[in-house]
Amino acid sequence: MTFNPNANISGGKASKRGRNTGIAVGGGVGVLALFLLSQFLGVDLTGLVGGGQQPAASDSSLEQCRTGADANENVECRMKGASASLERYWAAESTELGFDYVGPNDLILFDQATTTGCGNASSATGPFYCPPDQTIYIDVSFYDELRGRFGSSGGPLAEMYVIAHEWGHHVQSVLGILESTQDGQTGPASNAVRVELQADCFAGAWTANASQVPDESGVPFLQPITEAQYRDALSAAASVGDDRIQEATQGQVDPHSFTHGTSEQRTAWFKVGYEQGADACDTLNIPAENL
Repeated sequence: MTFNPNANISGGKASKRGRNTGIAVGGGVGVLALFLLSQFLGVDLTGLVGGGQQPAASDSSLEQCRTGADANENVECRMKGASASLERYWAAESTELGFDYVGPNDLILFDQATTTGCGNASSATGPFYCPPDQTIYIDVSFYDELRGRFGSSGGPLAEMYVIAHEWGHHVQSVLGILESTQDGQTGPASNAVRVELQADCFAGAWTANASQVPDESGVPFLQPITEAQYRDALSAAASVGDDRIQEATQGQVDPHSFTHGTSEQRTAWFKVGYEQGADACDTLNIPAENL
């Protein structure tokens, strides 16, 4: 999607973190948090555990990202603009759905490696939401990986879909869904897959409404979605399906180890959110054959 050039994105929650030189984390709580995140979101982070502690890196508030024009020109500003839109969307949508919404603490853009409330992470981790510190983390070089390795068509909406998906995990945290579904199970109908598909559905719901979400002055953050942009979002969802990733990385598909859902499922649930809204995103209580 394209931002309206005069939209005010300065209130978006996004920070740029300087590079950490190491990716080691000590034992105890850090290791436990890292393991719990792996179980929550189906991301294998255990390879990042090691000895020693790394100093925290400084954050900058991306003050240069002020307008929609900035977001259209720069990927980091685009992340800040997306966060501004998502925050206002969920503040309004939560009233419709009947729950008390509190936004994430931050969206951290990092370079290669960083410390988090879930332990240390690297670019190889991919984008993720960390429940203990209620923060979304992404190295924006991930978007190159999405296109070059996993075949996404790319584009601004594809990039924002990733943030909207992770924001969906924060909504699940607010609702208590992440905590209640943590059971360590994998497979096509596991809670891990259901949680991911719901986050895709939430992302679709935001996408459908994004051009109607205004800044504080009433200017919509984003222009109406085009058909090409919609296809880019579907391409991004498909590119991170378990079957697509396993085929690319292992040369074979193992459904018993699924944690995120197939490419077909991920695009299907994005469409459900886009066409029917966030209240249609109940992936947790439907029969396995309907996932």
